[in-house]
Amino acid sequence: MKIIAYGIRDDEQSFVKDWAMEHSDVEVTIVKELIDEQTILQAEGYDGVVAFQQAQYQDAALQKMADFGIKYLSLRNVGVDNLNPSKVKELGLKVTNVPVYSPEAIAEFAVTRLMNLLRRTKEYNLKAANQDFRWAPQISKELNQQTVGVIGTGHIGQSVIKILQGFGAKVIAFDKFHNAEIEAQGLYVDTMQEIFDQATVITLHIPLFPETEHLLDAAAFEAMNDGVFIINTARGPLIDEQALISALDSHKVGGAALDVLEEETKLFNQDFSGKEIDYPVFKNLSARENVLVSPHTAFYTDVAVKNMVHVSLDNNLSLIKTGTANNLVTFN
Repeated sequence: MKIIAYGIRDDEQSFVKDWAMEHSDVEVTIVKELIDEQTILQAEGYDGVVAFQQAQYQDAALQKMADFGIKYLSLRNVGVDNLNPSKVKELGLKVTNVPVYSPEAIAEFAVTRLMNLLRRTKEYNLKAANQDFRWAPQISKELNQQTVGVIGTGHIGQSVIKILQGFGAKVIAFDKFHNAEIEAQGLYVDTMQEIFDQATVITLHIPLFPETEHLLDAAAFEAMNDGVFIINTARGPLIDEQALISALDSHKVGGAALDVLEEETKLFNQDFSGKEIDYPVFKNLSARENVLVSPHTAFYTDVAVKNMVHVSLDNNLSLIKTGTANNLVTFN
């Protein structure tokens, strides 16, 4: 059995090699490059493909993969929004993902960024860099005094709620699909409008679908409390970035922590040292003292990376051996 793994970063290699040592009957080939029309040519003769990339999976590359007789694609991440569902179904591909690799990693990061916003650490760091060590006017807020609206109560949202409750924050939650434990605590509200009416902080933990794109748009921001803080560690297009900029300008939004952006593939996980960045929205947001932008690193812990690698390889091997796996993705 032969598996080819694309987009393998340096930090993933040891986990791939560990897995391969435990599965001596499987030949695993590491490819650093992402999948495209050219790199997919290396997959000829393999039984399955493992991949992770933020960029779109090109239809032509998927077609070539199918032409080689490869029907199994295992993603090392959760999201499948960069795959064309029609093409996947047309080719009869079976796709798996890693739905849970470390909810705690993302949850801890989300709450850490919120704490940085509330305690205004970016502003203090900028002052300290200029040898200004005065307190005022950067008076902070306490998390235990906030009402946090958690949108999305899957594994990550549930972890976020537990951490927030540990700090003493009031939590309300919205999700089309209710979790029994959170239901029992009485945390759910019935509408997004109730989140907007009550929350002083809103944190997003939902997938990107056509119906959730620009979930937070100009109308949504207008409906929120003045000075609300926005946290997004989920998917960039959940937020209309131009609407967010306007809401920051008007002080409707008091601050934002963004680990994802609408066009992040232009920039994230690349080295732009000494280069001009052609992304006006990024420049606008990152220049603000009340906005924290990080390059999609909420997931990036040793535990999460190991799980992403091992589970995806397990999925692919299961597909090859049995034609099915625990984490099959259903495309509507």
